[in-house]
Amino acid sequence: MREYLLVFLVAAAVTYLLGVVAREVAVRTGAVARVRDRDVHAVPIPYFGGLAMLGGLVAAYLVAQSLPFLSTAQPAVFKDAGTVLVAGALICAVGVLDDLIELDPLMKLGGQVAAAGFLVLNEVQLYLVQLPGGGQQALVPLQAQLISILVVVATVNAVNFVDGLDGLAGGVVGLGAVGFFLFSYTLADLNGETLAITAAVLCAGLAGACAGFLPHNFWPARIFMGDSGSMLIGLVLAGSALTLTGQFTPTSLSRGGDGGEASFLVLLLPVFLPIAILIVPFVDLVLAVVRRTAAGRSPFAPDKQHLHHRLLEIGHSHRRAVLIMWLWAALIALGSVLASLYPDRITWAVLGGWFVVTVAATFSLPRVRVPHEHV
Repeated sequence: MREYLLVFLVAAAVTYLLGVVAREVAVRTGAVARVRDRDVHAVPIPYFGGLAMLGGLVAAYLVAQSLPFLSTAQPAVFKDAGTVLVAGALICAVGVLDDLIELDPLMKLGGQVAAAGFLVLNEVQLYLVQLPGGGQQALVPLQAQLISILVVVATVNAVNFVDGLDGLAGGVVGLGAVGFFLFSYTLADLNGETLAITAAVLCAGLAGACAGFLPHNFWPARIFMGDSGSMLIGLVLAGSALTLTGQFTPTSLSRGGDGGEASFLVLLLPVFLPIAILIVPFVDLVLAVVRRTAAGRSPFAPDKQHLHHRLLEIGHSHRRAVLIMWLWAALIALGSVLASLYPDRITWAVLGGWFVVTVAATFSLPRVRVPHEHV
């Protein structure tokens, strides 16, 4: 665990330091978020935060390879992690181009599919589907590849959709990475497997990159992650889940490692968790597509009716709206992990109380301080 903490800290420190450099590069190249009707920022903000996050992830990866325990991992661990980072670099490059010249939505989608296809070509993908009762359904190669690409592209776009308020996407994905790290680490420990696994390495680095970027990005933001960052962290989160399904055998995905029948939730969680973490953005994505299509507009046409915009409309401040979304992300991410690994009454009581608090924070209207008019 100490080595994973070091991986987290390296990613956080490098991302934080590179954030200053990325901001300067964005200003010099004109990669700046102009103020539009649907935006909530009042002044132009530089992009390219994704470049800083990619640098943090790469630094964490290189350090992990030289640590005493993690360096003894199977070759597949760092091979798969490297594959995810190369795919992340590809999709980050697409995002950089979009931040510079605003690519056509279909071109951007093509870049996302290409990066997801790179994962599949290098065997980072689903291999089977878990069934209720502990059974497995093997997937034919084409099915596995298409489902894997769909999971990656959907996760990437969900993160992109939620990146609408300062610090929102970084916090949501960072919390999700912490949740998935705890799940993969605990599952490996309970089953007597090696604790040096790809999913844990990637999630420790991803959580660190998000934590290192947030000081630059929390309201009022001095730099945006842009599409280069939102698509990068979405791909790394989805890729880490796919690596877990490839490195654990079906029989080892059980709580306690006693060879008995695994909990269906535990079996499903490696694929379900990235979706669960981003369930609010996924719902937002579906509602946006339905809303825009019903209005006769392109599903890619931007608007100002996302869930985080609605929180602002009902009276929440910028920071409070972000914190509420973080609460939901933490509840779903950590709650899913706790419910799958420790399904007892105490867990359900804690999650129930957490849910009540989160709902209360969401729908209790804050007192908005109206500024005094100067005569």
